[in-house]
Order: sequence, then C-alpha cells, then structure tokens
Amino acid sequence: MGEDVNEEVKKTFEGKEVLVTGGLGFVGSNLAAKLVDYGAHVVLLDAMIPGLGGNLFNIEPIRDQVVVNFSDIRDEHSVNYIVRGKDFIFHLAGQNDHVLSLADPFQDIDINIKGSVVLLEACRKFNPTARLVYTGTRGEYGSVAKLPASEDTPINPKGLYELSSLTSQKIFKIYHDNHGIHSATLRLTNIYGERAQMHHSRFGVANWFIRQAIDGETIKVFGNGQILRDFLYVQDCVDAILMAACCEEAYGEVLNVGDDKASSFLELAKIAIEEAGSGNWEFAPFTQERAAQEPGDFYSDISKIQRIVGWEPTTPLREGVKQTIDYYRRNKAEYW
Repeated sequence: MGEDVNEEVKKTFEGKEVLVTGGLGFVGSNLAAKLVDYGAHVVLLDAMIPGLGGNLFNIEPIRDQVVVNFSDIRDEHSVNYIVRGKDFIFHLAGQNDHVLSLADPFQDIDINIKGSVVLLEACRKFNPTARLVYTGTRGEYGSVAKLPASEDTPINPKGLYELSSLTSQKIFKIYHDNHGIHSATLRLTNIYGERAQMHHSRFGVANWFIRQAIDGETIKVFGNGQILRDFLYVQDCVDAILMAACCEEAYGEVLNVGDDKASSFLELAKIAIEEAGSGNWEFAPFTQERAAQEPGDFYSDISKIQRIVGWEPTTPLREGVKQTIDYYRRNKAEYW
C-alpha cells in the first residue's frame, strides 16, 4: 500500500469510534492493532469461545489502548448497547472451522447467521449511519470451472460453514438495500500470518505448515502437492479491509481479497522449511474430512477491488512466511 494511500486511510480512522467483532481472533486482532496505530478509539467484542481462535495475548501490545467487551455476537442486549455511537463496525466474529462444521452444523447457523442478523438489527434500531464491513470466505465459491475466480463466478459452497458465510453476506446486502445499513462484504482467501491459533490445522493449512516447520516436523502435503491457492499475508488482508471501509464505492459490493498469483501447497511447504531452517515434507493421501471439502485449485480475480478500492497485495509469499516464523519464534509459548 502506497504512502499516500496509507496516510489517507489513517486520516479516515483518526479519532473515530470503531467496533471489531471477533476482535481477539486472528484477523480481528491484527486489524485492531492497525486501527490503534491510526488513532481510532477501538472496542473489541469477543465471546472467547474455546477452540475458535480468541487469544488475549493477540492484543498484548495494545491492551491498554482498547476496550474489550467479553460478550457474544448473538446476545441482542449486549450488541444493541455496544453498536451505539460507532462510526465503523468490522464484523469478523464467527465459527470458521471447516471440519467442525461437518460434525456440528448448528454453530455455523447460530453464530454466523444469527449473529449477523443480531448485529444488523442492532444497527438498524440504534445506529443506522454506521459503516459496516463483513468478512466472508472464498469458500463461498466452492469448486470453480474458470480461474482466477471473479465475483461473478457461480456460487457452489461445499460445506455448511461456507454456506453460512454466503448466507450472512446475502443478509448484509438485504439490509444495505432495504434498510440503508451501509455495508461492504469481502471474500477473504487463504490468510496466514501472526496471531493465528496454532493448536490445530483446521483454521488454515499455511499457518499449520509454518508451525510444523518451526518444530522440525514432517509436513504432510496432500495429494501431489500441486493444488494451487492464493495465500495472502494477514497484513495485506488488513490493509484491504481498512481501504474498503474508506471507499464509498465499495459499499453494497462484494469484493475478493486475495492474490491472482497462486502458489502450490508443495511450494508453500518448501518455503516454510527453508525459512525456518528445519523440518521436511512428504506426500500424504487426503483425510476423509479434507477430501470432502477440497475444492481443487483456487485463486482470486482481484481486478474489482483494485479498480474500486485501489488495493492489491504487496507481500511476497516468502517474505510473509519469514515474518510469520519470526513472530511465532518470539512468542511460541503463547500459541503452542
């Protein structure tokens, strides 16, 4: 992100009242840190549901500069109160464990769909002028016939988590069109980087590969390792979220946040091993759970967000992996 754009975004958020739901999670905490750096007054809402990625250490450097509300996005009374007076609301709270959704679909429906409606109803009743950004997933597309995948690609989600994300995105659009609750919705690709949970592999293969490399373990690369993804460094993702929030033309739109330059899983594994200076890799068959949700090659067409918002990723995969490894080596005790 260029210096002039960075300054423009900073000026937009300076002194503003901002709410981040899921603010103690992976992307939410990185977003909170940048908002604090930009001079915003930040409130974080997080239910700290075990296993969903919330970690108080994620906000350790800014702990005295934010307000934390330990509440659930489904709690109407709490959300009705907390949305008042906010200039911007970033909705990142949700159940995003692809594998868990196969075994327990009710959390996806309850947290992701009901939680979104609770937030939107609270804004309709108590803060209709707030600007909202919802972060969905590229999984909403499912398997695609043509790459890179644009926002006009036919939608065919392969799991209930992805379907619940798509449903939430559609609900945001309904409230935007019918009630004037201004929102932009983003489809995030494979995000990796610092402040992610590292206890299991269900939230992102990239971070799991990095953990295994740091620990000197053998990275299991499924299939022949040639499946393509557009891995996106979390700081680039945060820039996209903030820039979209600053762009009036983004509201009412669905925007891909990814990279049109894809890498294979094998390439990712090799980079993680090289940057960590430890570990090795081997091919492995897909597990039943992974096979059920594997969409095949995917990378994003980001021409729409480039055109409307002016954002594009700037961090090469190797550099992002290096930064991620450095962070977890310094703070391993807080994530392992």
